[in-house]
Amino acid sequence: MTPDGASPLELDTALIHRTLGYGGKVNGGVYQVSVPRSEKITMDGEVVPPSMGVSTAINFQPTGRGWAAITGDFVMLSGEVNRIIPILRAGQIDVTALHSHMLGEEPRLYFMHFWADNDAGKLAATLRRAIDEMK
Repeated sequence: MTPDGASPLELDTALIHRTLGYGGKVNGGVYQVSVPRSEKITMDGEVVPPSMGVSTAINFQPTGRGWAAITGDFVMLSGEVNRIIPILRAGQIDVTALHSHMLGEEPRLYFMHFWADNDAGKLAATLRRAIDEMK
């Protein structure tokens, strides 16, 4: 138990942070990481902040033995989609959906959901390679 009474997360979050290059927070037994887009996203002339769903979301839930179930979605430009899919597949991460969440945003965004259960460090390394393909 931690000082606040919560159970410690059985996951090397420091390794995930170092590997991804982005830190996260623990929420309900899940380590959540958000990777904002570098460019400004607008809709109808208004800026859409990263916290409104235009950041790549990555969630790690420990499954034992240093493994984690991961899920989330990459927020991509059209030119990034076909570069990221083979990286995820090569790292044994399944692409579960590719679609849009919005209408009229600039630039146009595509959301690719993913899932896997494997060694957390290996998954983080694959996700980092995919993040590196984003603008």
